[in-house]
Amino acid sequence: MPVEGGTSSGSASASSRHPKQKRKAHSLSIRRTNSTEDRPGGLLRGEMLDGQDSKLPLTLRNNLLDLFGQIEREFENLYIENIELRREIESLNDRLTGDGQTVDGADPSKGVLKAKASHSTSQLSQKLKTTYKASTSKRSHMLQSKIGGIAGPCGFSAASWELWGGDSWIVSSFKATAGSRALCQLQKEYMGHRDGIWDLGITKTQPVVLGTASADHSALLWSIETGKCVLRYAGHAGSVNSIKFHPTEQMALTASGDQTAHIWRYMVQLPAPQPQPDVTAPPDDDQDSSDREEGEVDAEGPCEVPTVRVATATLKSHQGVVIAADWLVGGKQVVTASWDRAANLYEVETSELVHSLTGHDQELTHCCTHPTQRLVVTSSRDTTFRLWDFRDPSIHSVNVFQGHTDTVTSAVFTAGDNVVSGSDDRTVKVWDLKNMRSPIATIRTDSAVNRISVSASSRIIALPHDNRQVRLFDMSGVRLARLPRSNRMGHRRMVCCTAWNEENQSCNLFTCGFDRQAIGWNINIPALLQEK
Repeated sequence: MPVEGGTSSGSASASSRHPKQKRKAHSLSIRRTNSTEDRPGGLLRGEMLDGQDSKLPLTLRNNLLDLFGQIEREFENLYIENIELRREIESLNDRLTGDGQTVDGADPSKGVLKAKASHSTSQLSQKLKTTYKASTSKRSHMLQSKIGGIAGPCGFSAASWELWGGDSWIVSSFKATAGSRALCQLQKEYMGHRDGIWDLGITKTQPVVLGTASADHSALLWSIETGKCVLRYAGHAGSVNSIKFHPTEQMALTASGDQTAHIWRYMVQLPAPQPQPDVTAPPDDDQDSSDREEGEVDAEGPCEVPTVRVATATLKSHQGVVIAADWLVGGKQVVTASWDRAANLYEVETSELVHSLTGHDQELTHCCTHPTQRLVVTSSRDTTFRLWDFRDPSIHSVNVFQGHTDTVTSAVFTAGDNVVSGSDDRTVKVWDLKNMRSPIATIRTDSAVNRISVSASSRIIALPHDNRQVRLFDMSGVRLARLPRSNRMGHRRMVCCTAWNEENQSCNLFTCGFDRQAIGWNINIPALLQEK
């Protein structure tokens, strides 16, 4: 599976090194009269400055102008790619509109085209995810606001690219019913990030707060009851791709596109709760809300809050983007997952690298630890996930789970002996740790699945999708509900992550997405299970 509204040449080069993200050749060319290639070899840009008083040596000035020329050519290439990708999307939408691909029960003969369209959308979505999660440049965010539509190697700003919301032709296979809306209600919106939110988590110590990790290079802590930001972590130089909290202490673990993971301490003071407004909306769930501008989501970011800028410990052993990190049981060790195809095990007290877990054939996308045992599961783009066993200090065994046909975006432990995995192949599979040859349940959906979560007591799986939907299933694969979404509520871009907090009476499920917001939901779990 995780980086910011715009990307610099540094993030562009990171994207180009990715084995599946090679930039294709372009047939379109734009002739520019002020380009150095259009001038005779003897003419330099420096001649444009003749008559101007310059104290720079001629050699230095020519070197600077040559560098400016390279920058201009890079932006020219981005502009060309921007035009081509827009034309491809318009062409694809025209084809789908002409063929009437809108709702369930369509002509079966159109299934091949629909599959191709979904695959194309998945590829574009994956390309943007890759580019954003590798972002490490602070200049890129400034470029986004100045340049507008040109925002990164893919040529799209998050505000203008409709595919982040699945576009108008991606529709849900299930219709929300009045009953599901009564069982699943939006309670609070947490808005303040300046770019998409990749991950979220809930603290395990008092006071209980919500944490979010964003492509805007920051992690924010929120009051669950008031929706106000109470602390900001700004120690990373790249996209913050995940956030996890220590089981017993006020410490957070974040992973970043700057190739590091940080451990940092926090102290928060919660504001007094205030009466919350009614955020419910009429049942117009299928209305498209993509015309609502991203800038409406508090574009100026959170108000002045305490900011932590220095980490307690910095873990630096990876040679690529650190995509996820988690605490092992007890909180004395942490594990990190990276695009360098390795997962690293560190001692928290010394920041020492204990083990490097290798074996995956492609980049890692996620890692998760067991709540009570020394077990780690890592997910990868190689379509597998691996179970690493550290219960016996003398023997570190590994088991490979094969069952998906595309990138495994996440795999998480349940309270029992199960692992649940989600994939870009639009399936979620439930596995038994005692019998790993085949899944015991398979959930098939209509959109790629991102970072899933399973509630501890009721064992309900929350699925975040690329097409803006969030669905709830039980461990047997039975669909329980779909969270309500309309033009005035719910996510407006892809949903990146879900997290349960069953101890909270008001908000027991949280979701976040690339529309720059996190949402707290109230799920009536007893009634939901009774309706099943």
